[in-house]
Amino acid sequence: MTLFFTVAVVQFVALATPGPDFFFVSQTAVSRSRREAMYAAIGIMSGVMVWAAVALLGLHILLQQMAWLHSLIVVCGGAYLCWVGISLLRSAFSKKAVEVPSDIEPSLHSHSYLRGLFTNLSNPKVLIYFGSVFSVFVGDDISSSTRWGLFALIAVETLIWFTLVAFVFALPVMRAGYQRFANWIDGVAGCLFGGFGLYLIISRWANA
Repeated sequence: MTLFFTVAVVQFVALATPGPDFFFVSQTAVSRSRREAMYAAIGIMSGVMVWAAVALLGLHILLQQMAWLHSLIVVCGGAYLCWVGISLLRSAFSKKAVEVPSDIEPSLHSHSYLRGLFTNLSNPKVLIYFGSVFSVFVGDDISSSTRWGLFALIAVETLIWFTLVAFVFALPVMRAGYQRFANWIDGVAGCLFGGFGLYLIISRWANA
């Protein structure tokens, strides 16, 4: 139980630290709908499950040894985050009136899910985080059932956190504020996403 509690606390600290995932879910909640943000949260949870599985299987060690593959993942991830940032900045500079939709087409649900998934997968820092956490707390002597339990714990904890983020930022007062300051909010979000992306790319080149 001590292992589960320790991993749960470390995971919560990591989730509570603002990053691309947090900004994507919160921006989706205020600009679209709570349901749309939930699809984004499920997409992020799916990405976290991929990284957790990679760490639990020890594949992060293989990526660390294959420097070219690691660099490719980092650069592609950074490029995707830059693209998201540019899209938000274009929205920020748009002069169109802002309307928060009351209903979202089903096709957009899958779009938000995929964007949430790619936002998480595009951040290789998550892989580094999981690799470091499990290298410290999960040894080779850990049973398969314990590994599956940790996998489920991380998935559920991630979904609960981003569900909370989606509900808070979808509150009427938050959405009303977004309607008033949409351009500024999208602009700041765009700069943050672009900054994350550029940081990944520049840091990879600097360490090459």
